[in-house]
Amino acid sequence: MLTLDDPLLVFSDVDGTLQDSHTGDWQPAAEWLSRLREHHIPLILCSSKTAAEMMAVQRMLGLEGLPFIAENGAVIQLDEHWQDHENYPRIMTGSSHNEITKVLIELRSRDGYKFTTFSEMDEHILADVTGLPPAQASLARLQEASETLIWRDSDEQMQVFDVEMAELGLRFVQGARFWHVLDERSGKDQAVNWLIRQYRHYDGTGHITIGLGDGPNDAPLLDTVNFAIVVKGLNRQGIRLQYDTPDRVYHCALEGAAGWREGMDYVLGNGGTPSSAQT
Repeated sequence: MLTLDDPLLVFSDVDGTLQDSHTGDWQPAAEWLSRLREHHIPLILCSSKTAAEMMAVQRMLGLEGLPFIAENGAVIQLDEHWQDHENYPRIMTGSSHNEITKVLIELRSRDGYKFTTFSEMDEHILADVTGLPPAQASLARLQEASETLIWRDSDEQMQVFDVEMAELGLRFVQGARFWHVLDERSGKDQAVNWLIRQYRHYDGTGHITIGLGDGPNDAPLLDTVNFAIVVKGLNRQGIRLQYDTPDRVYHCALEGAAGWREGMDYVLGNGGTPSSAQT
């Protein structure tokens, strides 16, 4: 049985998982955030958001100083106690935002793909598209190692585009609402594994990992951790996991922060806690 006294690491998506996709509400998860904090269990946010956005979310949730994974794994913020690390305060994996954007614009010009990138829109237009306040939308444009797309073309063209991305060493990743392009050397799974190794290095112990997510781009995260919580999401395709077994994966009936709480209640509460499996 898992307990809060186990050496846990919790990795969580943000939009649609820890926060409501439409309102940003996270209050249903507040009690669990307090419990994790009291037991010194790191809650590591893992999102397609930029580092600037993630730091703002951390401040709101009281998670300052903890690591986070931004831009679907292309950016990793280190723990504030790891200042001796050669890459402190954060690392970027693979190609830069400018390099990726240049490739995308060239492909669109050559092959006629129909999409709009976040970097092509100012904060006011992006605010209309995303529903974010303009100040937050401006943070969403501060991408360092990926680019976000609004896809406006056919599904057939998307398949061709996906193949071209792979041939160029890039990933084309579906999020809850938008699409993301990043280096193939990046990914939520690589970032999670890297952080697990860092915690083992600094703590000298193995950890039991829990992951929470709601969208297709969370599958690499959820396939990497010991115990996965799939929060009910908006995406009609859901999440397809490689290792979707009842002893490892819990599917929530609720959405957003309420689903987040439901999943944590199940894994760490009194409702059928799974047996522990250390990394």
